[in-house]
Amino acid sequence: MSRPSALLFSLLFLLVAPGAVAGLGPWWITGWSAHEGPLVVRLAGVAVMAGALYLLVECFGRFALQGQGTPAPIAPPERLVVSGPYRRVRNPMYVAVVALILGQSALLEDLRLVGYAAAVWLAFHLFVLLYEEPTLRRAFPQDYAAYTAAVPRWRPRIRPWRVDKPRSSPAPPRSSA
Repeated sequence: MSRPSALLFSLLFLLVAPGAVAGLGPWWITGWSAHEGPLVVRLAGVAVMAGALYLLVECFGRFALQGQGTPAPIAPPERLVVSGPYRRVRNPMYVAVVALILGQSALLEDLRLVGYAAAVWLAFHLFVLLYEEPTLRRAFPQDYAAYTAAVPRWRPRIRPWRVDKPRSSPAPPRSSA
């Protein structure tokens, strides 16, 4: 996939998938009506949301520019992405989406969003275990094995993983069937 196409499709997928989960879901639960409470809690929520949004956009861009694909399962990257935030945690996009929801919980001071964030994380975890990891093991057998041995699934590493050799080998050809 060309980089411009990958960027366009990544942007569309960003608006649809994370936009629905971290935007429409919390709105449906809370109506985005805030409770009055300590300003410091609301400001912390805004800070968490800003950091999470930056991380999410950065990861989507990395998939398009380095992976030459999108995070969407229908247009996956052609190369395994193991740089940037992926050197610390294997699923930074999912971490960012859950953090966006938790930031909204703090901003709006609504604990229902904590429960929603937990449910979203569980859905992500099951998707990773049942679809993503098996798919990546098939597409990038050696590189993904080395990556999973070095980088945790959910708990970020303090020190980023050092890649000694390029691990962005092209995926095997796909059948047209």
